[in-house]
Amino acid sequence: MLLPTRCLNSFSLVFYISRVEHPLVIVFRVMAKGKQEGTKKKAPAEEGAKKEGAKKGANDKLKPATAVKVRHILCEKHGRIMEAMAKIKEENMRFDKVAEVYSEDKAKAGGALGWLVRGAMVGTFQDAAFALPPSSCDKPVFTDPPVKTKFGYHLIMVEDRK
Repeated sequence: MLLPTRCLNSFSLVFYISRVEHPLVIVFRVMAKGKQEGTKKKAPAEEGAKKEGAKKGANDKLKPATAVKVRHILCEKHGRIMEAMAKIKEENMRFDKVAEVYSEDKAKAGGALGWLVRGAMVGTFQDAAFALPPSSCDKPVFTDPPVKTKFGYHLIMVEDRK
């Protein structure tokens, strides 16, 4: 909903923003030196992602994805997930083989969860999964340190993005 700029002052704008049902994206018009400009207030997570993206080279950026093909290793105890990470890093074991031995969930088939879309995962798991580049079980790129969720600790690997 757009409000006429002449009825907005800083107090009424703050009041209006606090009453919006979906405050993540707020669009309002600003009069600046006779010009009308549309601005968009971004969530802090989006701003942080932009700064991180600026640090990386243009070639390092991931293409936006709506779904990721995920494998994971889930352990309830931090010590056990660190053992699994050591097997992958130091002994160069395949991610799927380590998942079969160490993972404590139903995804015993090499930790494969299949294709997952945004909103189908727990928040921190989702953020980590969509931030990872695709890799293979032989040379996995996974979350380090492990991601903590209400289910336990996860090592997450992405096989593909679309």
